[in-house]
Amino acid sequence: MFPLIVTLEAKTEADVPAIAAALARMRLLCLAEPGCLLWEAYHSEVDPKVFVLVEHWQSRAHWEAHGKLDAIQTIYLPEVLPRARRAAHPSVLLGG
Repeated sequence: MFPLIVTLEAKTEADVPAIAAALARMRLLCLAEPGCLLWEAYHSEVDPKVFVLVEHWQSRAHWEAHGKLDAIQTIYLPEVLPRARRAAHPSVLLGG
């Protein structure tokens, strides 16, 4: 399994609604992709400009292929990335 945590910080407070809407639309598309085991988007209650994505993929190759598919190409790249700073954290599940 390839777990990934992605943090996004909206560049401005005005960007928050568009990011939230785009991430919500991405969920079902991502879950339908080959190798996607989990794809969840969270909006921080502490800092309204922060979003956290929790993703589990069957393999790193599945995650890399995800970047070429509709959710990323038609929503994430044009609607989210221009409005946010991103940090991706390939991770290890502790105790699992």
